[in-house]
Amino acid sequence: MSKTWRPATQLVHGGTLRSQYGETSEAIYLTQGFVYETSEAAEARFKGETDGFIYARYGSPTNDMFEKRMCMLEGAEDARATASGMAAVAAAVLCQVKAGDHIVAARALFGSCRWVVETLAPKYGIECTPVDGRDLANWERAIRPNTKVFFLESPTNPTLEVIDIAGVARLANQVGAKVVVDNVFATPLFQKPLELGAHIVVYSATKHIDGQGRCLGGVVLSDKEWIDENLHDYFRHTGPAMSPFNAWTLLKGIETLPLRVKQQTQNAAKIADFLAEQSKVAKVIYPGRKDHPQADLIAKQMTGGSTLVAFELKGGKEAAFALQNALEIIKISNNLGDSKSLITHPATTTHKNLTEEARAELGISAGTVRLSAGIEDTDDLIEDFAQALAKVSA
Repeated sequence: MSKTWRPATQLVHGGTLRSQYGETSEAIYLTQGFVYETSEAAEARFKGETDGFIYARYGSPTNDMFEKRMCMLEGAEDARATASGMAAVAAAVLCQVKAGDHIVAARALFGSCRWVVETLAPKYGIECTPVDGRDLANWERAIRPNTKVFFLESPTNPTLEVIDIAGVARLANQVGAKVVVDNVFATPLFQKPLELGAHIVVYSATKHIDGQGRCLGGVVLSDKEWIDENLHDYFRHTGPAMSPFNAWTLLKGIETLPLRVKQQTQNAAKIADFLAEQSKVAKVIYPGRKDHPQADLIAKQMTGGSTLVAFELKGGKEAAFALQNALEIIKISNNLGDSKSLITHPATTTHKNLTEEARAELGISAGTVRLSAGIEDTDDLIEDFAQALAKVSA
């Protein structure tokens, strides 16, 4: 029956394990190791002849529940929960490449993601070619005989560009490469990369999945064969495992994911429309608006907009700082996907380590601001923007 459950039901009941006590809420198994009834049972467990847990670095009942629930939502066969979103990204990319291999990556990536593929990977003899991911021809031109991985996020951080995942997957399949998609901005509710042809999906569970600013977490999802052949040993021996307590916290957060994302998206859409009418705003980018440069692709690839809005103020950094400092409800933070509305200035925070030229290539100007809409009352948020914009010099 669980295969036919819709997301809202899956995220409350999926993958639940209960102890002999029949607890309503999932149990937290705060243990490092597990006890075996006999030496023979231990041997069989380590040989893989019997099912069961061995060591918390490899897996635990609480983590297993979180992984299974994410698999149901994503439509994946298997998953591994990690300590953070960046642990998930690093594991998904690095577990399948070696010295002499080549990565093609969209240049519009979160700063730490770019560091993994453009700075860390080359230290181990793995080359990376960054491309403007919006044009499939750029991906095709970048392919080499040793290309093993295509890596992208869509929509992108912070300018909400959208990449044709199915198109990239077709190119990857032609050369036997794997497509890794960071799906954080779309959430698993609005975009299904595996259904579009991607091979691996990663999330920072810190964002919408927790959604309440409490803990770090990440997850890598794919088919069982890929995880067994690539991620399994990397995960066991390098130790990026999620804490069982964080897994429990994320299980509680994911129960309300559809409710929160629905309200956040409604708020983001209405705020985007409001900002588009303001004289001090030069540009608004939102996947749910018809004026988005890739509206046709969005309609084909996504089932909803986003909880994020990017916009550019005419007055540059001075105007952006003035706006952010004048906001009362909306808080300044580099996080996103939270129940609280959060705002950040990418050029001086999340993307500050990029050169000015690199930021310009990505469409990040001194006036670019990224809003993560929360679940507050829509009118209160719009009124907060109105009073803050009034304090920005024309």
